[in-house]
Amino acid sequence: MQTVAVSVLFAASILWGLSWLPLKYLNELGFDGLPLTLFLYLSMFVMMLPVIWSQRQYIPTSWRMLLLIALLGGGAQLAFNTALIYGEVIRVMVLFYLVPLWGVLGGRIFLKEPIDRIRWLGMGLSIIGAFLIVGGMNAFIAPPSWIDGLALLSGFLFAMNNIAFRLTQAVPVKIKLASMFMGAFLLASFGLALQGQSVNLELGWTAWTALFAYGAIWMMIANFGTQWAVTHLEAGRSSIIVIMELVTAVISASLILGETMSSLEKVGGVMILLAAFIEARKAR
Repeated sequence: MQTVAVSVLFAASILWGLSWLPLKYLNELGFDGLPLTLFLYLSMFVMMLPVIWSQRQYIPTSWRMLLLIALLGGGAQLAFNTALIYGEVIRVMVLFYLVPLWGVLGGRIFLKEPIDRIRWLGMGLSIIGAFLIVGGMNAFIAPPSWIDGLALLSGFLFAMNNIAFRLTQAVPVKIKLASMFMGAFLLASFGLALQGQSVNLELGWTAWTALFAYGAIWMMIANFGTQWAVTHLEAGRSSIIVIMELVTAVISASLILGETMSSLEKVGGVMILLAAFIEARKAR
């Protein structure tokens, strides 16, 4: 079972690391960020309706936490997708990988988990690494872009969502994922209404087929593969394997898009990667 779980998590992490490819492709086909997220997660939520119905008994007793998961997880997905669509893949992924920093802070605040010297070191590396990636001292002259802000926000919301998942261990994972999908759909709908942006429904069948295939196959496998595998592996081992997501994104964006990082950004990226390894080893 351990070998199967490792293989599944490895494959799911690669799918997450390559998720920028279909997102940018769908954007080229005519889907803007908000409509893309809206229809993507609407299709995934509809697929989860039988699960919701079969596990509906958990909703009355856990609706507050499920609503929190919808806001945190849905917000993380919306911010992450938008940042990947419009931003540089490597920069977005590295900033997103401040998740261990937010996770340690959230664990201390909400779960009363201790922070020892090793974790302080990891947090320090994360903060310095992020500072270097957004420009170092130049950040005080030219502030980070809104895409940088979305990448950081997505990592923060994702870490808080993980904590919400841990606080609701009595609730099945499937219904929590369904809540997350619903949250992404509702937040994207709210964003469209707020901007007064119309949705282009006249895209060709190729665009719609690609969108629904991405949601029904790629994203469902990535989500359920990750959640199933981490429940069968120790925390430290799964945390190390998940880092393959960042490695995959960096390598693929370099080879396909020709993206590069400055020397300062590379140092910052290495620091964040080291921080992720430190937290993974600590969890172990």
